[in-house]
Amino acid sequence: MTRLTNTRPNRRPPGFAPVLAATVLFALGANSLKPQRPYPPEMEGTTSEVYRTVGDVELKMYFCNPEGHTADDQRPAIVFFFGGGWRSGSPLQFLPQCQYLAERGMVAAVADYRVATRHGVTADECVKDAKSAIRWLRANADRLGVDPNRIAAGGGSAGGHLAAATATLPGHDPDPDGVSPVPDALVLFNPATVLAPVDGDPMPTEEELERFAALEERFGAPPESMSPFHHLRTGLPPTILFHGQADQTVPHGTADRFCRGLRDHKNRCDFVSYHDQGHGFFNFGRGEDGENRNKWYDDTVSRMDGFLYSLEWLDPKPNPDGTPGERLTWQESLSKALGSSARGLPRTEEELREFVNTLGNREDEEDDDPAPPDE
Repeated sequence: MTRLTNTRPNRRPPGFAPVLAATVLFALGANSLKPQRPYPPEMEGTTSEVYRTVGDVELKMYFCNPEGHTADDQRPAIVFFFGGGWRSGSPLQFLPQCQYLAERGMVAAVADYRVATRHGVTADECVKDAKSAIRWLRANADRLGVDPNRIAAGGGSAGGHLAAATATLPGHDPDPDGVSPVPDALVLFNPATVLAPVDGDPMPTEEELERFAALEERFGAPPESMSPFHHLRTGLPPTILFHGQADQTVPHGTADRFCRGLRDHKNRCDFVSYHDQGHGFFNFGRGEDGENRNKWYDDTVSRMDGFLYSLEWLDPKPNPDGTPGERLTWQESLSKALGSSARGLPRTEEELREFVNTLGNREDEEDDDPAPPDE
C-alpha cells in the first residue's frame, strides 16, 4: 500500500524524540555490515570521468546518456549518491534508475565518493565530495550537454543525506567560492535528514547525550552542522521523498518532520509514504520472485518520473502505440489520476495544496490500520 502523505504543521510524529537522531546513525552503521555490492563497480553501459582528486584517490562519476546525446544538447541531469552509512556502498545501487532516466532523455549519473571503510574518512568528507560532484557537473555542463540550471541530486539513506546536504548545509565545502553546488531538485529515498536534537523536543537523557557526543567523532563535525533539517530555509529546491513506515534504520518520523519543515519554509515537498515497507525497499531486485519482484522499485521510479515531468524536465511518456504523448497541465494530470473531469479542481498552487491536504486528512480519519510508532 502506498499513499501520498500530506502532513500538517501542528501534527507531531508519534514517538519522536531527540534519541531518534542517534538511532539513525548507529543503525546506519549496523546496516553497513550487511553484504555489499562489489567495489570497484562494473558499471556496464556507462562512461566515466574523474570529478575530484583527493591525494591519490580519484573519484569518478559514471554517466548514462540518452541515445544520440551530444555536447550541443541542454538536457536536465541528475546525480545519485549511494547508501551505506557513510562507511561503504557502491555506485551500482543506482545504476538501474540511471538507465531508466537516460531512456527518458535525462543525463543520469552516479558519483563515487570516499567512505570510512575504503578511505578512512568521516562523514563530513563525504559531504565535501558530494558538493564537489554537483559543482563539477555544473561547471562542465556545456561540455557534457547538460543544462546547468536543471541539475538534480538524488540518493538513498546516507546517500539521501548527501543529496539533501548539497542543498541545505553551509560549510563542509572544499571550494566555497566556486560554482554553486546547490542542486535544482532533490529525489530522496529514505534519507537521513534529522541528525541532532531539535529545539522544543524533550531534553536528551545523559545516555543520549553520550551518544550525540559519539556522533560528533563519527561525523568529524558537530552533528547539527551535518543535519539538513537544522538548515531548512525558504528557496530550497523542489523535493520528492520516499520513505517506508516500517523503516527501523531511518525512522519514518524523521522524513515526516523534514518534509513538514520544507513546507513550513514555503518549499515544495512531495512525500510518498509506504505503509508496510522497511529500509531500502526501493532498490532494484527487491521483492519475492514473480509479480512482486521490483514492485516498489517500479512504483518509486514511476513517481520519480512524474515528479520530474511536473518540473518539465521530462517529455510526456509515449502512448502504448508508440506515438508521442501529450503534455498535460498539472490540473489535467490530477484530473486523470483521480478519474474525474477537471471541473471543480484547484486552479492555483495554494488551492492545490489545500485540496491535497483535504485528501490526506480524510485518509487519516478512515485509516483503520495505523502505522506503528517510530522506533
